[in-house]
Amino acid sequence: MRVFVALFITAFCLESQQAPPAASQTPPQQPPAAAAGQVPSFRTEVQEVIVPVTVTDEKGKFVSDLVQSDFQILDQGKVQNIQYFTRERAQPVVVGILLDLSNNSRTHWKNYQDAAIELANTLLPGDKKYSGYLVGYSNEAELMVDTTSDSEKIMEKIRKAKPAGGAALYDAIYQACTKRSLVKGEPVDPRRVVVVIGDGNDNSSSKTLDQVIELAQRNLVTVYGISTSAYGFDAPGDAALTRLAEETGGRVEYPLNNPYTDVSGYLSTPSDAGNYAYAVGSGGYTSAIASSIFRSVANIAGEVTTQYILRYIPESDPTSLRQYRKIEVRVALANVKVRARKGYYPFTP
Repeated sequence: MRVFVALFITAFCLESQQAPPAASQTPPQQPPAAAAGQVPSFRTEVQEVIVPVTVTDEKGKFVSDLVQSDFQILDQGKVQNIQYFTRERAQPVVVGILLDLSNNSRTHWKNYQDAAIELANTLLPGDKKYSGYLVGYSNEAELMVDTTSDSEKIMEKIRKAKPAGGAALYDAIYQACTKRSLVKGEPVDPRRVVVVIGDGNDNSSSKTLDQVIELAQRNLVTVYGISTSAYGFDAPGDAALTRLAEETGGRVEYPLNNPYTDVSGYLSTPSDAGNYAYAVGSGGYTSAIASSIFRSVANIAGEVTTQYILRYIPESDPTSLRQYRKIEVRVALANVKVRARKGYYPFTP
């Protein structure tokens, strides 16, 4: 009898050691909270890839009546099975407004200050499915307002901001990807968007352009830009801002390149300073600049909330779990421009 009991106890112990605990008895452990002073970061393991897509015609107008069968996605050159498709308007997003507070923004500061306020007011209408945050950058980047659905908090900070110093744009991108509170469901629903209001110049960052592009790609952040480069001349930061946008699926608006687009006969109005319909410093000139900036804000806001959203699960490839994977999105229509992220990283480091 004693032998039988001993064998029974031994078998019970071995079974207890080998069998996994029931979910109802031992809930899964939560990841430890970040230690004081430790920098939080986005952590995503890409099982499903989300691809926001914008399609425009030859005149730059949105093509909004496409269906899933009109799209094809290639991942590393292989056609993928699109498992989710939507073209709904007013899609939930988390938008980061990155505001250039350097000396370079002084010339048209009031206009761009108003533009940032308008962007916050448009993209954060008070609905909980829309969130935003504010990062200002001059000599250093600063998270001025953490993630919130209250646009007034962001607008109030923008009203009080004043430009001075250098430009740490790349550090601002880094802050947007590492030092703000996250919303449940990111980066799929809501999606992550960053809008840079600045000239793309950087002379104060500790990070590099390549580093923050990779960081944005790893965290599925789409970057847009509203350039503050004035008068249509090429600025040193134009190429950087354009690359940030194109590599992540966004685009850049240049409201000061030609604020006279809608002015009839502006090229036929001679002036000692050039063929401009409005003299610089006049009320008409100021109005044209403001109108052009607000058109750019409307264009960005409209695109952010009206994109096609495609999702797919890529084939598992153990040999390239941490390698950059190229994406190509094709549309079965002629004479259209397709804009989408160029690639992604399957796992964050």
